[in-house]
Amino acid sequence: MTDTALAAGLVRYGLVLLFLPFSALDKVLNFSGAVAQAQQVFAPRPLAIVVLLCGLGIEVVCSLGVVSGMADRAAAVVLAGYCAVTALLYKPFWAPGDFWSDAEGKGRQLFWDFLKNLSLGAGFLLIVVGPDGRGLTPFLAAPFASSHPYRSRP
Repeated sequence: MTDTALAAGLVRYGLVLLFLPFSALDKVLNFSGAVAQAQQVFAPRPLAIVVLLCGLGIEVVCSLGVVSGMADRAAAVVLAGYCAVTALLYKPFWAPGDFWSDAEGKGRQLFWDFLKNLSLGAGFLLIVVGPDGRGLTPFLAAPFASSHPYRSRP
């Protein structure tokens, strides 16, 4: 394995590390707590369970896609969207009403988590547009193709 391939693997795993193993494992080992958290947004328990299982699937399958390079751009788009949606649903910094009035308030704490989610999503989008400056063209031409992150480049 070349140094470039090793670096690509480490960076890609660093991007998904939050999801695989930590968030996914937390959902499995603390399923009732995860359902309770999901019920804060999706009140009926059956709906919360379905949403939670969808999130678990996204975290596992798409993380494996990003790390393995298999359909990695499509997986990265899904994870970027997942980061944005979870930021909006679970990190509503505007809701507590104390963002401007209390520097130690709940709104400020949620704001930083909101930005972290969006930043992580932006990191996934870097996989989609690629390092070669071709932008979205390769993704739009073949959304489920691999970007071949571990192939030697001239």
